Amino acid sequence: MSSDLAGVWEVALSDGVHRIEFEHGTTTGKRVIYVDGKEILRRDWMFKLVGKEAFNVGKSDTKATINIDAVSGFAYEYTLEINGKSLKKYMENRSKVTSTWVLNLDGTDCRVVLEKDTMDIWCNGQKIETAGEFVDDGTETHFTLGDHNCCVKAVSSGKRRDGIIHTLLVDGTEIAECTE
Repeated sequence: MSSDLAGVWEVALSDGVHRIEFEHGTTTGKRVIYVDGKEILRRDWMFKLVGKEAFNVGKSDTKATINIDAVSGFAYEYTLEINGKSLKKYMENRSKVTSTWVLNLDGTDCRVVLEKDTMDIWCNGQKIETAGEFVDDGTETHFTLGDHNCCVKAVSSGKRRDGIIHTLLVDGTEIAECTE
């Protein structure tokens, strides 16, 4: 990494939290993008110092764009968009369409993510094989993590505004949901 580092962002996706770093050489026009420390894009000697750089992040190839705008003189502003939304808007929307739990199983930290629209479950970047079933008060999605039996219960809150409540149970014990 050089001293041209212009922006660093942390983006939480279903397959994990990704670190995006952007270098912008304002004298050479150089642009370099790193995702999780790996260089994924490099452009040297660009004469246009403003513009956009598009790339993909994560196992699901989520679309990302870094916008480079001139603020005044030789000052620049760098913004990250994910799936066409500002990072802030994307994360706000993401909290509505996913549930995330962080727990420690057998000495290993696990980040479990439920994608509410598809009911897909991810753990530490891997999509987990699941079995869903309807029960009296909603649905249960069963899966295993190591030797542990896990279940995401989806039940109606009874309030239209709150919608469906998703709860993670590991070996019968409820795990608190975290906010990202």
